[in-house]
Amino acid sequence: HRILTYYTVNLLKLNFNANPIGVDDVKNEKQKKKISRFYLDSQATTMIDPRVFDKMIPYMTYVYGNSHSRNHFFGWESENAVEEARENIIRLINGKNNKEIIFTSGATESNNLAIIGICTYYNNINKNKNHIITSQIEHKCILQSCRYLQTKGFEVTYLKPNQKGIIELEDIKKNIKPNTILASFIFVNNEIGVIQDIKNIGKMCKENQILFHTDASQAIGKVPIDVQEMNIDLMSISAHKIYGPKGIGALFIKRKKPNIRLNAMMHGGGQERGMRSGTLPTHLIVGLGEAIQLCSREMERDNKKLIFFFNYVKQYLSKNLDYIIFNGCQINRYHGNLNISFLFVEGESLLMSLNDIALSSGSACTSNTLEPSYVLRSIGVSEDIAHTSIRIGFNRFTTFFEVQKLCVDLVNSVKRLRSISPLYEMELEKNNSSSDTLQFVWT
Repeated sequence: HRILTYYTVNLLKLNFNANPIGVDDVKNEKQKKKISRFYLDSQATTMIDPRVFDKMIPYMTYVYGNSHSRNHFFGWESENAVEEARENIIRLINGKNNKEIIFTSGATESNNLAIIGICTYYNNINKNKNHIITSQIEHKCILQSCRYLQTKGFEVTYLKPNQKGIIELEDIKKNIKPNTILASFIFVNNEIGVIQDIKNIGKMCKENQILFHTDASQAIGKVPIDVQEMNIDLMSISAHKIYGPKGIGALFIKRKKPNIRLNAMMHGGGQERGMRSGTLPTHLIVGLGEAIQLCSREMERDNKKLIFFFNYVKQYLSKNLDYIIFNGCQINRYHGNLNISFLFVEGESLLMSLNDIALSSGSACTSNTLEPSYVLRSIGVSEDIAHTSIRIGFNRFTTFFEVQKLCVDLVNSVKRLRSISPLYEMELEKNNSSSDTLQFVWT
């Protein structure tokens, strides 16, 4: 126990130290590189909060009972921990009952269970119910679940957002049909950080007796969520986006009359009220519950910090660079996400030149492809400009020193790459010339 406490205390010191070790104080070159690196890809994942890890330790060591074992105290201890985590989630989102939370392996499983489970169940009852409404800028797991259902005879409407990344309410209303079962819209977009009008979408779905699901993996613990006020019927969440462990998530299913029913996708011992069989990983669930608890206490403070970083980077880049575009709505958004296009600079080249800073050019799930972001293309960004975009993700542990270094390095790298770009030079000559100039297509 003393060893574990020593580890946790030192981990806390490492992450909360206001004066980090200077690179010049380290003699080893390899160690210098490690210290100079930092992480700004927080929409892909976040580091586990040391307080979350500390809460998990007993359930990885001496509190190891199966939470489904009802005939001895080892099982009771684990069951109590699981129910406490459910209660933490319910309290944060203003749910009504612990039974509304079904634990899964993450948001991808939750989204699959919600989309496929709901649609197949109600379609089995009424074959005429076979229509789903979603958007073109959903996470891949939503889009692929819908495409799977299309192979089974379902009809899916993919709504195009406006140029700010917002789904128009009128577009949703126009596409509701008598056979519509479900509408699913992402709460906070993982690539451009835009927040949808969830409250009014939920209201519209309720008025038309359509089930409403939202993927809130990028929203839970970061922006206020009230499932009652917003009329959310199903909601997917994930732990590793909010400083919790990987491999655990949950699906909120509102308890109302008539009850929302779905077909299970995992079959076995009937755990989680028969909706998701399998032994619950108590330590991961405890981690999710503690991460949620911390977010409920620190959301306001975290957001103040992220807004400051967001505005600082925007102002610094706008002052020191030309030909930049900030993608997505800059008002209705989560400020821990900043998506920027640097014209005349290829995004992947820019990321390579900033190899000590962890950034991305889009979703981690699509980072193995050279195709431009489908989210940016959907909001009207041209293919060539989409190739110039990078995503910056701030988090609870980001320091102002890191933000300042990002800005300086980013400006220097963009200027250096543009200095060797003939297209940028031609653009400058065009602006300085009164004569007509040919238009160039560049990628």
